[in-house]
Amino acid sequence: MLREVVDAIAPRAGETVIDATFGWGGYTRGFLEAAPCVVYGIDRDPSAAARAAVIASEFPGRFTFIDGKFGDMIELMDRAGVTAVQGVAFDIGVSSMQLDDAERGFSFQKDGPLDMRMAGRESDAPDAAELVNNEDEAEIARIIWLYGEERNSRRIARAIVAARKAKPITRTLELAEIVARVSGGVLPHKMHPATRTFQALRIHVNDELGQLEMGLRAAERLLAPEGRLAVVSFHSLEDRIVKNFLRERGGMAPSTSRHLPEQPGRLAPSFTLTARGAVKPTDAETDANPRARSARLRAAIRTANDAWPDDGRRAA
Repeated sequence: MLREVVDAIAPRAGETVIDATFGWGGYTRGFLEAAPCVVYGIDRDPSAAARAAVIASEFPGRFTFIDGKFGDMIELMDRAGVTAVQGVAFDIGVSSMQLDDAERGFSFQKDGPLDMRMAGRESDAPDAAELVNNEDEAEIARIIWLYGEERNSRRIARAIVAARKAKPITRTLELAEIVARVSGGVLPHKMHPATRTFQALRIHVNDELGQLEMGLRAAERLLAPEGRLAVVSFHSLEDRIVKNFLRERGGMAPSTSRHLPEQPGRLAPSFTLTARGAVKPTDAETDANPRARSARLRAAIRTANDAWPDDGRRAA
């Protein structure tokens, strides 16, 4: 949804924009080509640095790459000497480049090490193999249910624990086959039975939902009045967080009763929503890129009111 995101951010000459999920640099390039603005790209994936170097050479003095998590955006930008920006864009979830690289361990369709760490194999964080081989059955089931919304979470967890007794589960296809066996097998023209399990493990390993919540709050603080926010998400868990955040910050969260007056101390809206619902990709885009079919874009404009407290509570 490149065109839609660039239109939502609407970069202007002299403005500063953050591409919080740099990836391949598509949004960054779109912003830089749309206006003579300055862009900061953030990504924890070590493979992003090489692509960032190419863009930096094409737009000298206008692009800076920052290695890190977008949840730490305020600290990262503070180190760069930036305290306010006019645009922040997010593209949440795993990227095509990560899925397509078997060695990253994100895909259940290609054999590779069961890793899934967005920060790469040099990261000190636990990988997916450590999770499936060391967590107890109840915790594995909880993760698969919570982050994958998988109905067979308990059966899958039981099968994982049984399989690891024979030998550790270290490869993506090993895990995919275990899940498929207890889920009715792989059926033609149906979603692969391991889809939700792999999604759940990936989200847990990378704390993706926690990072999203932190990133949204960071954007709220960094965006100057009239600054633009654009968030593309790809599944219901992510989209629900974004929707609820913007509805609340946009003053659309319901009061105690619609028959009662506004309560004293209710926080002033920090965002104005540009549309009541999510923007979906066009048919042409989904035809060209089937992975885009689940994308949802939500956008908003920062008001001049103060950012809300981190805990989201109303003022006393």
